[in-house]
Amino acid sequence: MGALVGLGVGLGLLLVWSAFAVPRAEKPSEPPGPGRVERLLASAGLREVSPRGFVALCAGLGLVVALVVWVVTLTPPVALAFGALASYLPVGIVSGRATRRQRELAEVWPEAVDDLSSAVRAGMSLPDALGALGVRGPEALRPAFTSFALDYQVSGRFGDCLDRLKADLADPVGDRVLEGLRVAREVGGGDLGRLLRNLSTFLREDARTRSELESRQAWTVNGARLAVAAPWLVLLLMSGNPDLMRAYSTPTGAIILAVGAGACVLAYRVMMRVGRLPREKRVLA
Repeated sequence: MGALVGLGVGLGLLLVWSAFAVPRAEKPSEPPGPGRVERLLASAGLREVSPRGFVALCAGLGLVVALVVWVVTLTPPVALAFGALASYLPVGIVSGRATRRQRELAEVWPEAVDDLSSAVRAGMSLPDALGALGVRGPEALRPAFTSFALDYQVSGRFGDCLDRLKADLADPVGDRVLEGLRVAREVGGGDLGRLLRNLSTFLREDARTRSELESRQAWTVNGARLAVAAPWLVLLLMSGNPDLMRAYSTPTGAIILAVGAGACVLAYRVMMRVGRLPREKRVLA
């Protein structure tokens, strides 16, 4: 009995010692996901532009505009305000491009799904049908599917090629379509044609509904942009008046300018949130 107790105590001490002395095998760290700037550039179809280069462009444009306004007006607060507006200009342009691209892709996806359905009914395999969209698919989707076809010919790994295709498209609707195709290929069976037909119908109804809502909210978005831009356009037109610019050079003038800028930003954000439609999120991106 005493030997059994001693063996148990010794085993417990050995386990305690191993918990601190034996090095643990480190789990492989997952690569960090794309940052906000990288996601914005990918959504706009500008994956070749590096996030650092884009940030440098924003900073450089803001600095150049601030220097020009400072030389013209000799008023640092006004120059700083217009420099901040100029630094945001590339972000606004890229965001608008991303929104337009997402809208265009949402309109052509039903046609692409119909082409896939026809190819599958004709006896083509799913990878070949996807690669054929690079030739006879919608114009906006052809480059991505051409790259998929070449990638699949080289590697032959459908899942990895599908992941790279999702990264190239960077589109929420495309994520849903491609993930549905992935599941259909892994599960197998003869329901792929029915899945594609149902998916095409759903995408058309979704695109029609979203288009109607966006057309109705356009006045809200345009009104918010006009309300924000109007005071700064007036300030820009009055920048040739030296007396007015000297007023903004004082601490009181700088505070008034800062409060006005904050009010414009706050009002714009509130207006955009009121009129914003729910944006689709990417699936397993």
